[in-house]
Amino acid sequence: MPRVPGPRPTAFDRAAAGLQEARLRPEVRLAAVPAPARIAPQSFALAGEVVRDGDELATGRFVLLHDPAAPAQWGGRFRVVTLASADLEADLGADPLLGPVAWSWLEDGLRAAGADAVRLGGTVTRVVSESYGELSHREASVDVEVRASWTPAPGPDGDLDAEAHLQAWCVLLCSVAGLPPLPEGVVPLAQHPR
Repeated sequence: MPRVPGPRPTAFDRAAAGLQEARLRPEVRLAAVPAPARIAPQSFALAGEVVRDGDELATGRFVLLHDPAAPAQWGGRFRVVTLASADLEADLGADPLLGPVAWSWLEDGLRAAGADAVRLGGTVTRVVSESYGELSHREASVDVEVRASWTPAPGPDGDLDAEAHLQAWCVLLCSVAGLPPLPEGVVPLAQHPR
């Protein structure tokens, strides 16, 4: 008996599948986590961390939102919401270029991944912690956090290349972790969210 094909996966299902099949740097580890339910009719979320030699260098979250109604503030049916954070060397806390440089890591990641984005916005926050009294033996520390969201532009076929946007976020995540970018032409081995 011939098999009857099922319904074609939706644009959101195809995008979420692309996220789960992404090829990432070996230092990046992803896991599917519960996605926000009230922001959009459909959403998919990944928690990520950058680990090298057993040390966690950065953490973050990548959320793909989908609303078929294409909210005016989004300017499209999809929206990406991200977070990347890491501890930095204390002397970077006073560097006035930390914010612009951290933001450029995201813009560079989008360009490098070929991820077209509109309505890109976000913040770079730095927190400098200094200890006193009984805790004065602790060294000063700086935490940086980059929050960003954007509307991914669909491809010529109308589908979203969600993997390219995830790759862009991974460039940001690895950059805040202090990892150098992959050399031109080097392709990471396949890894899948756990």
